[in-house]
Amino acid sequence: MTSVQYYDSPLGRIRMAADEVGLTGLWFKGSKYDGDRLPADNAEQETEILSTGKRWLDLYFGGQKPDFLPPLHAKGSAFQMTVWDILLQIPYGKTI
Repeated sequence: MTSVQYYDSPLGRIRMAADEVGLTGLWFKGSKYDGDRLPADNAEQETEILSTGKRWLDLYFGGQKPDFLPPLHAKGSAFQMTVWDILLQIPYGKTI
């Protein structure tokens, strides 16, 4: 089951989704791909994984370097998984 919650960031409202393993997606509300990969049986409810994601976002938007990474559950093709792995290697506060 996919659980969904919203986070009000300084950049706009973010829809967060997670399953039992980890975060499966974050989208800015109303953006082109907002929730386009959510299963039909998703439910708006708080989970430990979503709460952890919100704590991470609180620190990040508060200008602090989070000392943890919320559980992630990336899905996709072999190419997409390679890209996700590369993105995780970008240091905090840096762009590449």
